[in-house]
Amino acid sequence: MMAASILTLAVSGIFILGAHPRLYWGTVGNDLTPALLELPISRNYRHGGWAPAVPFYTGSRSPVSAVRTYDIFNQNGWARSLHFLAAWFLVMTSVFYGIVSILSGHLGRDLLPRALDLTPRQLWQSVMSHKNSTPAPGPPYNALQRLAYTAVVFIALPVMVLTGMTMSPAINAAYPSLSVVFGGSQSARTIHFGVFVLLTLFLVGHIVMVVLSGFKRQLRAMTWGTRS
Repeated sequence: MMAASILTLAVSGIFILGAHPRLYWGTVGNDLTPALLELPISRNYRHGGWAPAVPFYTGSRSPVSAVRTYDIFNQNGWARSLHFLAAWFLVMTSVFYGIVSILSGHLGRDLLPRALDLTPRQLWQSVMSHKNSTPAPGPPYNALQRLAYTAVVFIALPVMVLTGMTMSPAINAAYPSLSVVFGGSQSARTIHFGVFVLLTLFLVGHIVMVVLSGFKRQLRAMTWGTRS
């Protein structure tokens, strides 16, 4: 369920971003404000299709019209609904996994890094072990693996959830402090995308390691809990 939720979130998120493939920093961002980053993922990217601006009334401070001259790419309707639905499935699955990990001792025994794991020597040995040999099926995990899993579980995923909530107008209105924490709803959107990229790289690296360490064995371990 978690894998299906992540895949659904990725696909629907790309369609949502395609409707406005520009990222900003702060509280406000639109086609008429400078973008922090523009992503070439749909025909809405750098379209240049604006009709001549017309002032609403005379005077130098009058707002002007901004009318597009092209058919925009917009799949926000179904994509947002599916995105939020998949997000709740991911949250529920993650909470269940967290509870089971705590009760079974898996969290402290296998995932959380120990003080010894944080020493430069131990980190270097973990780097060299990944470089010079086939990744071990684990657990037990080495220092780099423990740090990576801890960062994903306790930093990346909570940030994804909180920034996603910050982008929701209803939640943002009820809890405006979320917007303050992330520097505005547009900043939260940019952080949300950045963490998504990092999680995607983590996922790709994870899949590569699963293949290198024995795909069938790892699949049995993930589904049935056995490595033989």
